[in-house]
Amino acid sequence: MASGAGSCLALVVMILVVRASPAAATSFTVGDKSGWTLGVDYTTWASGNTFKVGDSLVFNYAKGQHTVAEVSAADYLACAAANPLGSDSSGASAMPLKTSGKHYFICTVTGHCAGGMKLEVTVSGSGGSSSSPSSPTPTPRTPTTPYTSPTPTTPYTTPTTPYTTTPTSPACTGTTPGATPVTPVTPGTMPYYYYNGAAGLAPVASWASFAMVCAAIVQLGLL
Repeated sequence: MASGAGSCLALVVMILVVRASPAAATSFTVGDKSGWTLGVDYTTWASGNTFKVGDSLVFNYAKGQHTVAEVSAADYLACAAANPLGSDSSGASAMPLKTSGKHYFICTVTGHCAGGMKLEVTVSGSGGSSSSPSSPTPTPRTPTTPYTSPTPTTPYTTPTTPYTTTPTSPACTGTTPGATPVTPVTPGTMPYYYYNGAAGLAPVASWASFAMVCAAIVQLGLL
């Protein structure tokens, strides 16, 4: 009974270990039996396989006749190998797939890439340097006070009283400038005149009366 329980426990432990351990890496021979050479459809070959991080590609070819180099997407399209990510010409080249995403391989011998010796594979899984970049932390923006136009100020002006001319009554028509206006005389009365001349002169009314008396005496004497 105890031995049966121990065997069951050991089986459970083995299952857990197998499930916890990563899947074994796979080594793929490029082109299978055809190997790495001209006249093989490597696009169809790649579509029939599933690649993951940790797997490797083995390129078998005649040494001295072909090479293999991992290049960028731009160099893959242009069949250029001036800046390879890795290369080999041993005749049996193992190229590890260390990161997820697309990987590109070509033969660097002139004309061979354009002749079909080029391979593109898509690798799934995570590992190596394929970790997703961390999202940048946004920097909070400091609110700014909106600009307000300064309140316009009224220019100071000194109030002025408008100059007005006081109208004057027109002078009596027929009077001498500077003379006192003539007061109308009641009929039958002797007018009483004042001389509006230099200051300090006496009125001339008494002189007029005296002259009239003298004239009357002379007339009586003559008669």
